[in-house]
Amino acid sequence: MKKGVSFLVAVALMALASSPAAAFDPSPLQDTCVAIPEPKNAVFVNGKFCKNPNLTVAEDFFFQGLNIPGNTTNRVGSNVTTVNVDAIPGLNTLGISLVRIDYAPYGQNPPHTHPRATEILTVLEGTLLVGFVTSNPQNRLFSKVLNKGMGCFVFPIGLIHFQFNIGHTNAVAIAALNSQNPGVITIANAVFGSNPPINPDFLARAFQLDKKVVEYLQARF
Repeated sequence: MKKGVSFLVAVALMALASSPAAAFDPSPLQDTCVAIPEPKNAVFVNGKFCKNPNLTVAEDFFFQGLNIPGNTTNRVGSNVTTVNVDAIPGLNTLGISLVRIDYAPYGQNPPHTHPRATEILTVLEGTLLVGFVTSNPQNRLFSKVLNKGMGCFVFPIGLIHFQFNIGHTNAVAIAALNSQNPGVITIANAVFGSNPPINPDFLARAFQLDKKVVEYLQARF
């Protein structure tokens, strides 16, 4: 199992990293730019301060913990382990990141977008219904059922997408994204959980809902 997971992760990463021109983030002009939290003896690049290359070590390019299942005891029944530039400082300027997603039975990764990255996902365990919706006015839904190891699915940059565990057992997926910091906007959280709240009268008309329903949803988020 461990060897199979490593192979799938490598395939996903190579698919995004095979061409420097494919990376959404700006291409680096030096071999490494390990991110550090403070500017002492550093240069500011891509939103991070760069560590002196002579002081970089192997740990700057290493993350441990992808073998550990995430806690899915929450409302949506999923957990995302994010491996971005904050987890691996050596990813700074390299235009790539990775996530492990755990799903409880019938758990979901609810509709969301990544404003700065395209995503490619493969299933390591279980069965997922995955899909994305195109922009207005077509709003076309593209979806597939993915079983363990059968293939992968792409979510284009900025489009709303989701995953749903349609199996009776836990599911696990690995996804690669072509940004060191893809960002994520979960639609329900953004709309009904904004701070400060969006006027419920406005949302009621926008979603064609009763105002009391909107206020109920805002209280949930």
